[in-house]
Amino acid sequence: MEHEATARQLEAMLEARGVSRRSFMKMCGAVAMAAGLSELAAPRVAQALEESVIGATEGNLYPVIWIEGASCTGCTEAFAQIDEPDPATVVLEMISLNYSETLSAAAGHSMEEAKAQTIEAGNYLLVYEGAVLEGWNGQALRVADMPGTEHLVEAAENATAVIALGSCAVNGGWMGAHPNPAGAVGVQKYLQESGISTPVINVPGCPANPEWLVALIVDVVLMKLSPADIPLTRENKPELIFGQTIHDNCQRRGHFENGEFVYQIGSEEEKKGYCLYPLGCRGPQTYANCGIVRYNHRRSWCVESGAPCIGCCEAAPMDPGHNWVEVNTPFYKRHRDLRIGDWMIQPGTIALTITGVLAAALVVHGFGMKAAGRAPKGAEFEKVRKWDAKHPQKSIGQYDQEVWDEVNKTKKGGQA
Repeated sequence: MEHEATARQLEAMLEARGVSRRSFMKMCGAVAMAAGLSELAAPRVAQALEESVIGATEGNLYPVIWIEGASCTGCTEAFAQIDEPDPATVVLEMISLNYSETLSAAAGHSMEEAKAQTIEAGNYLLVYEGAVLEGWNGQALRVADMPGTEHLVEAAENATAVIALGSCAVNGGWMGAHPNPAGAVGVQKYLQESGISTPVINVPGCPANPEWLVALIVDVVLMKLSPADIPLTRENKPELIFGQTIHDNCQRRGHFENGEFVYQIGSEEEKKGYCLYPLGCRGPQTYANCGIVRYNHRRSWCVESGAPCIGCCEAAPMDPGHNWVEVNTPFYKRHRDLRIGDWMIQPGTIALTITGVLAAALVVHGFGMKAAGRAPKGAEFEKVRKWDAKHPQKSIGQYDQEVWDEVNKTKKGGQA
């Protein structure tokens, strides 16, 4: 009876927002899929939402701090600008975004004070977007008269969990690409080296799919799961989201198996939707469920729109040099650039250069042997084929009279 009353309250609240029960259940299925579950888990998600949303109306909002590191705020934009009704619309009803430099209406001292009060109270979720800049003792990024690194440490110490959102937060992303003058690193690496033991959940992507964040909020806030209960990969990425490659779930995989590929943009093969592997698609090496969750309410995603995967979810948390930009550029070539100091070159170019050098060396060697008189003499070329010489009346080849005279002279000399 209590659950039925809660469900009726939720339905009234959803109706007030123009969301039908059918749309709500569809949304629950989307959240389940984003979390890597089957859509059959939708009723379980719905029940958790029903109980938590009603609790939220009674002042039980779960506090969240969202800190911007060195970033373009793309992950915030992706999450905030989803059209309604959407999972985020409902989920945000049960969290209190106490601090966000990008989204907060307040500014200056009042916003920093709200963050300090949230940190002091504890039991909050920290979302960190962007790279951590170690350069110049953390002074490469300053916020509210403090180094950016101090903001991270201060907020992470009392947090229930830290979500490193986007590839920049996971390992520096494009900020960490060579030459990385600001010393960009990921959240997990910096906290670990600073002695902070708060669990870190890495959610790469550029930007990260907003439904992935929604799924984690459902797990931590609604399902009451501790970070230890969420299956993670060895890189602290949610296993149900980042446990399979893009290639595993790609809609073009059948063409890959059949050996049907696109070699040029604008070709007939492209029009037929063939596999984009020769154009540099990083799907086989990139772990994410983009092909299942997709973007914009599962309408489309990179490969479906006709572009090869550029591997923006590739991010090794403890190695800033293994960022997706460093590893995958140039995007439309099959191989990454090799770096020798400040000089970058493609492996194929190296192979062609070596082949050219060897060929030139062999030619020079041949000329040198000839000039030194060390080149062996080859067999003398036959002026007339043996069969033609023996059967001049049935000769296949055409020869000048001088040649025949020489042949006849040779024959007479042999008879004498």
